Amino acid sequence: MSPAKVNELFDTLRAACARQYDFNPRRITASVRYVGTEGHGKDLVHVFRDAGTHSQIALKNTAATLREKHGDKPHWTEAEKTHYRNSDAEIDAEIAAKQAELDFTRSSPLYLDHREQLLAHYKDWPGYQAGGANPREAARTLLGALADAHDPRLAAFAERMRSDDPEHLAHLLLAPCHLELEAHKAATGVDSR
Repeated sequence: MSPAKVNELFDTLRAACARQYDFNPRRITASVRYVGTEGHGKDLVHVFRDAGTHSQIALKNTAATLREKHGDKPHWTEAEKTHYRNSDAEIDAEIAAKQAELDFTRSSPLYLDHREQLLAHYKDWPGYQAGGANPREAARTLLGALADAHDPRLAAFAERMRSDDPEHLAHLLLAPCHLELEAHKAATGVDSR
């Protein structure tokens, strides 16, 4: 499907979700991805999915339907719906908080001391070391070893981020790596996608 047609569908989806569910169109733009079509003829629907939770929205003509269940997993919890109803100010505050987390991580002793080790697990990085774990597994392994050693850098990082969940901390620790990879690609003109 052409990008212009997908953009038209997003315009329709934003309007339908705002009208039917009071969802903020900015949240739809930022969080939803187009998946494709399902069905045939008059039963054809366009399917969209939340990038994080995988909750789906089916768009038929100008009507949006939240798929409350996908397989055995419930979707579109009240908390998720509330998240989509955030005001522009709440969305701006969320973006600012994420940027502050990223800025803190980039300058934290934990990241700076392990930066090269983390980046070495990305194929697009010049110092890539083949045969190792993927970046997420490597970050989890590193965090596990640091936790076992009662590393003060990890303790300070976890306290600042208000989390001791290894998955969440690994995600936060890898976020600056993605920015460095993008900057490296831009500087070298390499795009591996």
